[in-house]
Amino acid sequence: MCKGLATLPATCLKSAKDIKHKISFLLQKPEPQATDQKQMKEKSTTAAAKRVPNRAEVEKWKESFSHVLNSEMGRTVFTSFLKSEFSEENMDFWMACEDYKKTAPTKLATRAKQIYQKYIGAEAPNEVNLDAATREKTRQNVENACPSCFDDAQKMIYTLMEKDSYRRFLKSKLIQDLCQQQSNAAQEKKEKRSCDMADSSQVLAGGA
Repeated sequence: MCKGLATLPATCLKSAKDIKHKISFLLQKPEPQATDQKQMKEKSTTAAAKRVPNRAEVEKWKESFSHVLNSEMGRTVFTSFLKSEFSEENMDFWMACEDYKKTAPTKLATRAKQIYQKYIGAEAPNEVNLDAATREKTRQNVENACPSCFDDAQKMIYTLMEKDSYRRFLKSKLIQDLCQQQSNAAQEKKEKRSCDMADSSQVLAGGA
């Protein structure tokens, strides 16, 4: 067998090695599922960021904070506002808690520690504002991770955003600009409709 391989042309042996390397690479290539899901989420967020909210959406956000969080566009716009106040970690934490509740049971412990270390633990890089009692209770909950172990902390951050950031959000230049933009768009649409009707009347009058 070895003698047979030795008699093969060098180009054949090189091709065989290339194929072997390609197969090895494909076998080592990570599963695309997680990457694809991340890319889809990023594309969705980017699309929401590029789309301009309509008048009905903005008016809905003014009714209650829950309407903001229940809307993908609302969360995007509100997060932009929080970034201007350097407090976007509150929305990031709230969203992380929402995603955590959907985590597979076998991955709860790992994910819980990641969220705790990022937002709650000592020297957390994106620490959120929690009182000592809630912080300690959450720490204990994480030791026995379950889908509800961040509920108290998430509720406190929700209330903080609702009572504080949301009120400033409604009075912010960001919302004022959106309302003005929608008002201008409605006015332009109304004027265009009037012009179209006038043109149609002139055509009918000319035909008569």
